[in-house]
Formats: sequence, structure tokens, C-alpha cells
Amino acid sequence: MSVLEKLSSKDAIALEEKFGAHNYHPLPVVLSRGEGVFVWDVEKRKYYDFLSAYSAVNQGHCHPKIVGAMIQQAQTLTLTSRAFYNNMLGRFEKLAAETFGYNKLLPMNTGAEAVETALKICRKWAYEKKGLPENQAQIIVCENNFHGRTTTIISFSNDPVARKNYGPFTEGFIKIEYNNLKALEEVLENNKNIAGFLVEPIQGEAGVYVPSEDYLAKAKELCKKHNILFIADEVQTGIARTGKLLATCGNCSCPDRHCSGTPEVKPDILILGKALSGGAYPVSGVLANDEIMEVIKPGSHGSTFGGNPVAAAVGIAALEVVKEEGLAENAYILGELFREELNKFIPNCNIVKSVRGKGLLNAILINDTEDSSTAWNICLALRDNGLLAKPTHGNIIRFAPPLVMTKEQLLECVGIIIKTLRMFEK
Repeated sequence: MSVLEKLSSKDAIALEEKFGAHNYHPLPVVLSRGEGVFVWDVEKRKYYDFLSAYSAVNQGHCHPKIVGAMIQQAQTLTLTSRAFYNNMLGRFEKLAAETFGYNKLLPMNTGAEAVETALKICRKWAYEKKGLPENQAQIIVCENNFHGRTTTIISFSNDPVARKNYGPFTEGFIKIEYNNLKALEEVLENNKNIAGFLVEPIQGEAGVYVPSEDYLAKAKELCKKHNILFIADEVQTGIARTGKLLATCGNCSCPDRHCSGTPEVKPDILILGKALSGGAYPVSGVLANDEIMEVIKPGSHGSTFGGNPVAAAVGIAALEVVKEEGLAENAYILGELFREELNKFIPNCNIVKSVRGKGLLNAILINDTEDSSTAWNICLALRDNGLLAKPTHGNIIRFAPPLVMTKEQLLECVGIIIKTLRMFEK
């Protein structure tokens, strides 16, 4: 079959069903083009994208600056491996380090790969800097986390679908309740072999669960008190998604006027991915200061594609777009408007219990059980009305449009959402 042969949506879905592994359950829509906040299916129907590839496309689909950087670099040099230097990586590392306020960036490809890298750095630091007995280090994680699906990561997941029949699992992790400082303090007080605390500033996959206002700051204080590393997984929440450059931003030096007014929470290890490339290419990375990152020596960790010239060029362009177009501020303003408009509707309806989120990472809780099909059916109706979203955890619908959205577009989308929800009123 020629790659240029036109396929109907039905044919494209049938091909995936027959020749692809069934590790996803996509919404039945076949996309063939994207631009800004819009995507089109193979029959040329137009939709607002309200998922943004799980926040990878913060800068909008096919942003011309990012795509241009990718094309130019791909025509020049694509891959050297790290056996040699290339003329793009250092520039990307410098920009990323200075943008987020760290000494070093360790570049990788995917979010899960970056999480694995952070775990390795944390353990190595614990043995070589903190002096924990070898093979005894424990890392604290949170229940209902989502950090990826590698064997190690699912070892500390409590999602039965992600875990079933994949054991035996990796040891060395202690799970506590999210947004529970007492639970964190109790583990730290009663265990001398803790190396770090891995946390999502907002639990996106769990349904956009936003913790208490002081949770991250006080968790960081506890980590500092007990000399353990505070590791923030900002793969989904980072790069302006929540109305700040990072969801962990406090009184920091990042170029965002909305960062003031809350305590500074600077992770010891910061994990980024997804929008680090604007969705154009797999780019992820781990940032830390020298006293932590220096435990990584030649041969102790690596990746053939990590830090390749195309990834570096794309990463530079993606970060520049965020700053040049004021995407953090736009996400903050539109996020406030989104929740305000939905909160006008919710008190007078039966189908939605609440809306929650920060910036343009939001979710609505559908008034039905987790095992019901209501949220899925609402998403099908949203699709039919020109907006794409996807349920998570059964009865929660996540809304995360590209951050290049305008006020007028957002209000139109709110209208589509409310119109669709009214169709399901009991």
C-alpha cells in the first residue's frame, strides 16, 4: 500500500486494529493534519484539540518556528550518537539550564526515560554523596501516580491494568498518599535509607488532582530537613501548561509575572518532556545542579538518540516560542476564564460535579461511577460537536488545549462543552 494512498477513517482504524498491538483505546477519530489549536480528520472535518497530545503540543500543532528548526537541522545532521560532540547540543543545554535555573541538563528522549534517569541519579547520589549502604536506598512515591510504563515505574504504580502480569517488580520504593504531608514526614522520621521523594506537582493522569496550596513547599522543606532529593516530574505540567513556566515555580527567576506570591519550590531534580519539543520530536531531559549531576560519569548512563542535533534544535525553538509568545501568561489568563465560565454552568446542572485545575490543565468530574460509559459517551458527543477530549479514570474528562489558544476560541469551546453536557442532563 502506498503511503500516499488515501484512506477513510474506517479503513485507517481497521489497519491499526489488524496490524497494531492493542495497547491503547483511542477515541474513534482519524487525524491527518494539525495547525495551532485545530486538527482535521481524513474526511477534512475540523476539530478543536483539547488534549494537546497529553500536553506535548503546548506551542500548538506544527508551529512554524519549531517545524522550521527541525527541517533545517534534519537536512544538515541528524545523529552522531554521543560518541562525538555536535554543534547543537551545548546550545540547547545552555538554554535549558539557564531557563530553568540549573547547572546541568541530561538530555533523553521520552518522559518515562527521563523519569528512569532521575531515579538512577537519585540512587547514585544517595550512595556516593549521602553515604547510604549500597542497594539499600528507598525512594518515596505517591499513590495514583503516573510516571510512565517501564518495568521499574509500574513497580510503584497502583494501577492494576498497568501492573497485572508484569511482575516480578523492582524494589526500593515506598508509596504514600498524595497531598499528605504527615504521611511523608512519618516515612522520613522512621527510615534512614531514604534517597528521594518523586512527585507530580499536579497528578494529571489521576484526573488533574491539584494538591493543597502549601503541599509542595512543605514537602520540599521536609526533604531538605532530612537530606533527601525532591524530584519533580513536570513532564505533563511543565513548559507553561499550568500558567507558570513550571508548576513548581514560586518566587523564582523564570520570566513569568504569575510566579510571585507563593513560596519558592525548586526541585533538586527536575524532569521535563512532552512540550520540551512542542510535540514535534521526542525530547526529554533531567535538570540538576553540579553537586547532584556530577555523580553521572562516562559510561554510567546514556542514550544513542538522547541529545541528538535535531532534538537540540527543536528543543531550542520550543523554549523560545514559549517565551516569545507569552504562553505561560496566556495559559494563566485563559485557565481562570475557563473555570469561571464552567462554574457558572455547574450549579445548575446534574451531569457535572465540579471543575478543577490550574492554567490550561483542567478536568471535570462527571456525576456517574468510574465504571460507567458516560464520560466516554460525552467525549464522543464532543467530537461530533467539533472538540476532541478524552476521559481518564472512568468518570473524569481532561481538558488541555494548546496554549496558543485565543480568548475568543476558548469561549467558543466552552460553549461547545456546555452545549454537549446539556445533551446528557438527567
